[in-house]
This record gives sequence, structure tokens and C-alpha cells, in this order.
Amino acid sequence: MSSATPTEGTAGGTSRRRRGPRTWLAALPLIAFTALAFGLPLGALLFGAVTRTDPATGATALTGEHLSRSLQGPYLGSLVGSVQLSALTALIGSVLGVLIAQAVVTSRSQALRSAVLTASGVLANFGGVPLAFAFIATVGISGVVTQLADLTSLGWNLYSFGGLAVVYLYFLIPLMVLVIMPALDGLRPQWREAAQNAGAGGRQYWRHVGIPVLAPSLLGGFVLLFGSAFAAHATAAALVGGSVPLVTLKIADALSGNVMVGQENVALALGLDMILIAGLVMAIYLPLQRRSARWLR
Repeated sequence: MSSATPTEGTAGGTSRRRRGPRTWLAALPLIAFTALAFGLPLGALLFGAVTRTDPATGATALTGEHLSRSLQGPYLGSLVGSVQLSALTALIGSVLGVLIAQAVVTSRSQALRSAVLTASGVLANFGGVPLAFAFIATVGISGVVTQLADLTSLGWNLYSFGGLAVVYLYFLIPLMVLVIMPALDGLRPQWREAAQNAGAGGRQYWRHVGIPVLAPSLLGGFVLLFGSAFAAHATAAALVGGSVPLVTLKIADALSGNVMVGQENVALALGLDMILIAGLVMAIYLPLQRRSARWLR
């Protein structure tokens, strides 16, 4: 028995070692596609953000001018505005999404669950110009609901920071429902029963058991919503134009020359700033998701 165990272990280890190169070979097409689809655009973006070409001689030289300008004046204001809008909508969307998901999970109704998941899957991917048009026709200045409820007299303005936040919540809340519902399903009933047997009430259960276990998923969902709102462009462009300072709108204006001509490299620098912020977001999100998966198995 003792001599068979090492042999089996050695054979298993050899088998695993042999499968390793084959696994990498199988992943080579995906790695090549990723490098082509993401590596080349990122390289071009980085090159344009840190270089300057002399229009007279055509000589290219390294410079930090574009990155410096992207963090000054209205460009910095657009970055701050995007971060503020994304953080606000992500926070509200996370809270409302969790409440909706918890209500669905608690109800134990399969029909309600299927309806909510289907609607969330559709609404989470509904954005861009169609979403902006739907809100303009509904709660815009001449929208149906605006006229019927006289929202203008109440101070409602769709084409503002608050109005844009409401539009973003339309697809962020369903996204949070999709993200957090599996985590809520992972809360075992035995944990609540054990807490009740120990004399804990509902608040104590959520404070000491439920929320600590769900914390990685909650934070991960918040980060995911933040990234989705931060990268959104078409909806804001169709709805508010330049009235709300957002980095995606500044990039579009710089590339098209709507404000100043020759700001293409500054737009690339702004894009690099966004990538750095998105990279930070993903660096927070992925470890949280792995930790959540380990707790909720």
C-alpha cells in the first residue's frame, strides 16, 4: 500500500505536468486575440499620450505635456465629474439593487424570480441613444409624464447632473440585481437558524453574519456599477451634451475638434487616465469576487 501511493502520486503529478503545456497551447488563440484586440489599441493610446509630433519636420519626441494637460482645467473637472456621477449612481444602484434582490429571494416565488431576472437581463443592457430618447419622450421638457405631473414646477430637469443620474440608475439597478442575487442565494438557511438558536435577532444576524459574508459581493457589485457608469458615453452624449462635465464627452470633443483643434493627443491622455482608473477598479473587483466565491460555496 505504501509503495503504491508514491507511484500514484508521481503518476498524477506527471500527468498534471503533461497537461500543463497542452493547456497553454489551447489558450494561445485566446491570448493572441486578446493581444491583438486590446494590446494594439492600448499601445497606440499610450504612444499618442506620451509623444508629440512636430508638424514642420515630422519628428516625434517624448513629452508629458498631454498627460499634464489632461489633469488640469476643464479636463480635470470632467474626470472629477465622471467619478462623482459614477460613485453616486453606483452607491444608490447598489442599495436599491440589493433590496430588490433580497425581496425576490425571500419571496421564494419562481415566477417572480424568473420575471425579475429576465427584466434585469434586458434592462441592464439597454442604454445608449434609445435609452436617452425613451427618457426624453417620457420625462423630458415636453415629455408625457412631465406634462401630466407638472414636474417642471417641482424643479425636475432631465438635462442635468441629477437627471443623468436617474437615467444611469435605469440600467445600473438591474445590473446589481443580477450580480448580488447569486450571493444572496448562497446564504445558507442553517446560518440564520444557528443565529436564532443562539438568541440573535434579525439585526444581529445581518450585522454579524449576513453582511460580513456578503461584503465582498456588495463591494464587488459597487465597483462593477462604478465602472459601468464611468465608461458610459452614448447616453450622456445624446442627453446632456456638454452641459454636464464628463470625461467621455471631453474625449469625444477633443477628438472631433469641437472645442479646440489639435487636441487629439490630449484626448488619448484622457483615455489613458480612464484606463488607469478602470484598472484600479478591476484590481479591487477581482479579488473581492474570488473571496466571495470562496465564502459562498
